[in-house]
Amino acid sequence: METSVEKWEGQQGIAFLTKIGVGPGQAVLDFGCSVGHYTIPAAKAVGQNGVVYAVDKQEYALHQLRRKAALHKLTNIKTMKTSGQTNLALQDGTIDVALLYDVLHYLEPAERNKLYRDVFRVLKPAGLLSVYPKHTIGDYPIMAFKSLHLDDVREEIRRSGFRFEVKRCGSISHDDGLNAGCVLNFTKSKT
Repeated sequence: METSVEKWEGQQGIAFLTKIGVGPGQAVLDFGCSVGHYTIPAAKAVGQNGVVYAVDKQEYALHQLRRKAALHKLTNIKTMKTSGQTNLALQDGTIDVALLYDVLHYLEPAERNKLYRDVFRVLKPAGLLSVYPKHTIGDYPIMAFKSLHLDDVREEIRRSGFRFEVKRCGSISHDDGLNAGCVLNFTKSKT
C-alpha cells in the first residue's frame, strides 16, 4: 500500500506543482530539497526535456534523493551539495521556477535576503519564485520564523524585488506526511 508521501510524489505533488506553475521543459530549482518530496514530482512535471536542480547541504539526503530518482527512472535531476551557503552555483537567468519550500525558517533575515537576491539573479525574466513558508505564527512557529506572520514573509520577499502574484493552498508535503499549507508565488518586479 502506498504511503501519503508516495502518493504525493507520484500524483498529488505533480498536480499541485503544475497548478503553481511548473510545466514541461522547464528548469526548476529546489533549494533545500532534502530527500526530494518536491524534487521528484517537479522532475515528473517538467518531463525529460526539463531539469530540476536539487540543492541541499546534507549528503545523506541527496543520496536518498538520487536513490529515489533511480527507482522512478528519472534522469532529469541534478543534485548540488552546498556547505550551507545561500549563493547558488547557477548562471544568471537560467531558471524558470525556484522552489523555496519549508526551508526559510532555517535562515536568519540576512541569509534569507541574500538567498532572495541570488534567486532573483538566476530566474529568467518571466521566472516564478514559489515559497512555502512553513513554521510562521499560526503554523507551528519555530526557529527564525517564530515571530513572523505569513504577511511578514511576503513583505520581506517583496522588498527583495519580487512582486506577489498569488497564494495557493492545498494538501502539501511536510516532512514525511501531508498537511494543509499555502504557497506564495512571486514574479520579478518590472520596476
